[in-house]
Amino acid sequence: MALTQLIVLAVLQSLTEVFPVGAEGHVALITKLLHWPDPGNGFRLAVRIGLLLGVAAYFWSDLGDMIVGVIRATKGKRNPDARLALQLAVAAVPILGLGFAFEYYLAGDWETLHVMGWTIVGGALALWLFDRMCMTVKRVEHATFIDTIVLGLGQVIALVPGAVAAGITLARLLGYERRDAARLYFLLSIPVSAVVIARDAYTLFTVEHGSISNIDILCGVVAFFAALIGLSILMAWLRRSTFTPFVIYRLLLGSAVLAVAYAWVSV
Repeated sequence: MALTQLIVLAVLQSLTEVFPVGAEGHVALITKLLHWPDPGNGFRLAVRIGLLLGVAAYFWSDLGDMIVGVIRATKGKRNPDARLALQLAVAAVPILGLGFAFEYYLAGDWETLHVMGWTIVGGALALWLFDRMCMTVKRVEHATFIDTIVLGLGQVIALVPGAVAAGITLARLLGYERRDAARLYFLLSIPVSAVVIARDAYTLFTVEHGSISNIDILCGVVAFFAALIGLSILMAWLRRSTFTPFVIYRLLLGSAVLAVAYAWVSV
């Protein structure tokens, strides 16, 4: 692929992973409509690493507090940050176990434009409903083990193409404030993404004997900065407003995906 195409895909992948709008739908539409070739596993790995580092950099304060809290906990001092770190670690276990099982047994059966379109639309309606009707009383500091496990199961649901940010939707259902719903979702995504990246890196370098090119690394850097910018915009927006614009956008995107899937428009 041309460098400009790879950079476009890197920015698109990163921003649509940060915004609750559906990365798979965008990539599928772009590659389908423009007939772009597959960018390769090296590109995908580099972009995932850039996205993970971008999320970690944005939430560096939370991560630092959890690290300090864990160190204090090892010395016998109770600490809420250490408790949050443990909650995230516990919630990551079923996500990874069920997620890998899903990918192994079912992923190929679900990766169609039809499924993607309907899950984008259905997820948009669920996000709108819970965002409008549920209470807004809880913050990350109020998280319980049950809450994080439920959100973890939402992350598994998000493996269905198009069912993006199901964790944020469930966090709103549990009563978390909008910014804290997003914050908890992204904090939980960090350990999960790290393990998935390690698995994918092992597959690429050891099983497939592949590599990451300098262009892939450049795309990873682009994804890093796109994630930082996207998170800044998202969190600033949620400070004063709702998820409604993202819901509307997802409805439009889902409709476009369905139009292509059912050949309502020619491509």
